[in-house]
Amino acid sequence: MPLHSKCEMMTAIGIVGAGAGSAAAAFVLDEALPDADVTVLEKSGGLCGRAATRRHEGVTYDYGANYVKDDDERVVELLTEQLDTEGLVDIPEPIYTFDEDGTVAPGRDADDRKWTYRQGLTQIAKRLFGRTDATVHRRTRVESLRREAGTWTAVGTDGTEWGPFDVLVMNPPAPQTAALLREADWDSSAREALVAAVEAVEYRSIWTAVLRYEFELDVPYYGLVNPGKDHDVGWISREECKAGHVPDGESLLVVQASGPWSTAHYDDDPAENVAKLADYAADIVGDERLRSPTWSDHQGWRYALPEEGVETGPLDSAQREGLYCLGDWVAGEARVHAALANGLDVGERIVNAQ
Repeated sequence: MPLHSKCEMMTAIGIVGAGAGSAAAAFVLDEALPDADVTVLEKSGGLCGRAATRRHEGVTYDYGANYVKDDDERVVELLTEQLDTEGLVDIPEPIYTFDEDGTVAPGRDADDRKWTYRQGLTQIAKRLFGRTDATVHRRTRVESLRREAGTWTAVGTDGTEWGPFDVLVMNPPAPQTAALLREADWDSSAREALVAAVEAVEYRSIWTAVLRYEFELDVPYYGLVNPGKDHDVGWISREECKAGHVPDGESLLVVQASGPWSTAHYDDDPAENVAKLADYAADIVGDERLRSPTWSDHQGWRYALPEEGVETGPLDSAQREGLYCLGDWVAGEARVHAALANGLDVGERIVNAQ
């Protein structure tokens, strides 16, 4: 990944959202614009968006995105050469498939790298932001945006104003970004087309159950995917295949429901959803013991997976006014490596515009 020449211009940059794409953009900006003042506003208490990790009673689990693929050379270089590789682990077991009847068969991506960290996928954003001088404010929800005198201001739900920023970067999922832009105090011919383009990005909701067992499954695969999207479950994976995540002799499954099932049951009783997904896992994997996990966790992702990318023309117009959008919904691929690659691209665009 080529490094840009250093620029001495002081630039104030605001980033809304601390996802993987934001972290990659901040990394590029810090290297190329070392005097820039970068402020990141994140509504949650964590980093890396849906590449999320939890720890509980001696286990570590990635309960949103599952791993990073090696599909982009810049991302491979970023993870294996530019960032600290301590704790970076590859998942050696393959991914199999299952059909609408739950029948499992050898599947795909047997030769691809599938990376995570012993401490979980959130390490990506933590390590990227940790290499920068960016100031990250967690539990800071942006409620409105204002454009005046050629700069941007973000206003929090508590009335705190952040800025003014010469450049504003938007990383929330497209529906949330569209809502902020729609109500923004921004008098521009670019806004209407931008809002329409961002609103047009459709999302798939995902409801996830995490299931722990005091025995280890004897199966040859790490994950199971339903490529035909004709089952109520879309994905099952084994966290014990990730070094450092699960104690020896135990299993921890991440079971992600399909988009239609997730939408239909999103607001149902979580315990009932977990029980249904445990039953599905037992049927698909073929092990009756899976119906009774030792303990469980769950997470609903309202805006989990963008179905397509955004129209780029309106984004280009907004960039001329110092507004940039980034993330997997901009890249058009619901993958961590795509979000990272897009963040690198947007960071470079901002640098080149200075």
